[in-house]
Amino acid sequence: MTAPAPHAAAPDDDLARLAALHGVVPSYQPSADRTVAASPAALVRVLGALGVDAGSPEAVTAALAARRRELTERLLPPTLVSWGGAAPEALAALPEGTRLEITTEQGESRAGTDAGLPDGLPHGVHRLTATAPDGRSTRAHLIVAPPRLPAPPKRSYGLLVQLYSLLSRRSWGMGDLGDLGELAAWAGRALGAGFVQVNPLHAAVPGAPTDPSPYRPSSRRFPDPVHLRVEDVPEYAYAGDGGVLSDLPARAAQLREAVLDKGALIDRDAVWELKRAALEVVRRVPLGPGRRAAYADFLAEQGQALEDHATWCALAEVHGSDWSRWPEGLRDPRSAETARARAELMDRVDFHSHLAWLTDAQLRAAQRAARDAGMGVGVVHDLAVGVHPQGADAWAQQEFFAAGMSVGAPPDAFNARGQDWGLPPWRPDRLAASGYAPYRDLLRALFRYAGALRIDHVMGLFRLWWVPQGEPPTEGAYVRYDAEAMLAVLVLEASRAGAVVVGEDLGTVEPGVREALRERGVLGTSVLWFERDWAGDGHPLPPESWRADCLATATTHDLPPTAARLTGEHVDLRDRLGLLTRPLEVEREEASADTGEWLALLARLGLLRGAGGSDASSEEAEIQAVHRFLRRTPARLVGVWLPDGVGDRRPQNLPGTWDQYPNWRLPIADATGRPVTLEELAASPRLHALIEAVRQES
Repeated sequence: MTAPAPHAAAPDDDLARLAALHGVVPSYQPSADRTVAASPAALVRVLGALGVDAGSPEAVTAALAARRRELTERLLPPTLVSWGGAAPEALAALPEGTRLEITTEQGESRAGTDAGLPDGLPHGVHRLTATAPDGRSTRAHLIVAPPRLPAPPKRSYGLLVQLYSLLSRRSWGMGDLGDLGELAAWAGRALGAGFVQVNPLHAAVPGAPTDPSPYRPSSRRFPDPVHLRVEDVPEYAYAGDGGVLSDLPARAAQLREAVLDKGALIDRDAVWELKRAALEVVRRVPLGPGRRAAYADFLAEQGQALEDHATWCALAEVHGSDWSRWPEGLRDPRSAETARARAELMDRVDFHSHLAWLTDAQLRAAQRAARDAGMGVGVVHDLAVGVHPQGADAWAQQEFFAAGMSVGAPPDAFNARGQDWGLPPWRPDRLAASGYAPYRDLLRALFRYAGALRIDHVMGLFRLWWVPQGEPPTEGAYVRYDAEAMLAVLVLEASRAGAVVVGEDLGTVEPGVREALRERGVLGTSVLWFERDWAGDGHPLPPESWRADCLATATTHDLPPTAARLTGEHVDLRDRLGLLTRPLEVEREEASADTGEWLALLARLGLLRGAGGSDASSEEAEIQAVHRFLRRTPARLVGVWLPDGVGDRRPQNLPGTWDQYPNWRLPIADATGRPVTLEELAASPRLHALIEAVRQES
């Protein structure tokens, strides 16, 4: 669909005013000395996605008048925030004598006035009704949240791992939740680790093949059953030895051995084919009374959201995973046709609901194992920035997504063409009108089993770059979200769960964002190679100058492992794949100079020394020095990339590639590229020496 271009006579200043009144940013500053204006066409398309017609001068004038009238007549915005019970600023603008009536989450009624809120309001999302002396009345949501999240229980270090890459001798071809529980129990007890961070475990969009990226899920609220340890499902023991189950262990072993012993890539689809066959059989085993009651409770707790998710899964089995190509009546989750289809497919709907329950139980078991092992935080789960446009969430929550838009990034120094991530954004107006209900429900679901939550691209709580479909990323515009409300919901739900929150705030960050996150107790993310004195001489930042409120690491899933960066192999890899934009020697010299500066600092600080004996390789000593440095910073959390413990060279994801590189399909491997199992990791002298180096700096 092609949106109408603004008429040539349309006054750009009126269009800019209209955009700003709806939270669409007419211009932005990628740097302090440069301002970039969004094109009129982009503003028209983005406003259209928000339900605002700006396709002609007359439409702009009418929409501007309507918006101003709406803002004037409405007593309060749709959602208000009270930090610790303090009165929201918007109350001060109410007419004198305005009465406030508050219905709390618990159903209690409280009264207040324009002078302030009643004392002792509990934390939660309440309903507020304001009635002015002239009879005007407005209903709003009132979020009452603690002023900030508490800091992690103590400074600690932990492991970072992509779960699928962590195969054990019990895995069915990829790492699973049984492996996660084992890793957490071992790391907590044997290594003194305080946490284990994993990739997003959200439900994927099924396909042929399935998109392996954990950052383009079908649903962020419900986990993917491919991560289940089938043998740990209680009913598995009673499923019998014959039939389908009889040959599955041997087939699972073949998948596992292909990856571990024969150099095969992780085949998520093959793993799921085996697990689904086993789970179909296991489901036929009757649940005991206690298990049946627990399942009933789960269905009641998850309600409409789970029914929608399971219905989408059942419909996708029949009609394919792209719901935009389903029969028209089924594209609406609330239609009579969908209700009839759900009834006809009730057995499949129950199957997928059952899978969600089993996966939730194993996720919670992994967190219990972590805490039982002495971890102060436990499992850190990862929240992707958005969902796949063809997936379950986009189908079930259509009213909350901006049709015809995709999240991305504007052009910058690293990508002159900008980025389009292919993820539909939430509409900020619909979120506010609902009291942020889908966001609250999402967080509440994740905090059921998370000791901490990492939020990918946490800057998205403040603004997102919207790209109209069919246009290049350069033809986008920033759309603002109510960051105070988004943060209040986050702080509220995390505090209820007793969980830590880590925001991924790497790259270009709008001024004030890091300060706002820090004020509310949300930790940032600091990666060693990026921490330089950018406002001064550009040299590596000494440890005492690092921020304390962060997770400090040497690398991430999108960056080279530490061994590859130290040796320069990451440059050679990009050269082999044709990704370099400058001559190879220039790239090598720059990478070598960058690494050399850091190694010189590590040597001056006395951190670069032999470890594990005089025969310790220089590479191992350098990796240990990097992590000693991280531990010497005031960072509250220090993350050790688990593949760094065995000298892995291969990044798990290489941005800018698709089929040129096996993104998200590599097992953890040693320096020679040989896959390493969980059992071998636990016995690895190299890994133990690295963790000991970290512990000695405690």
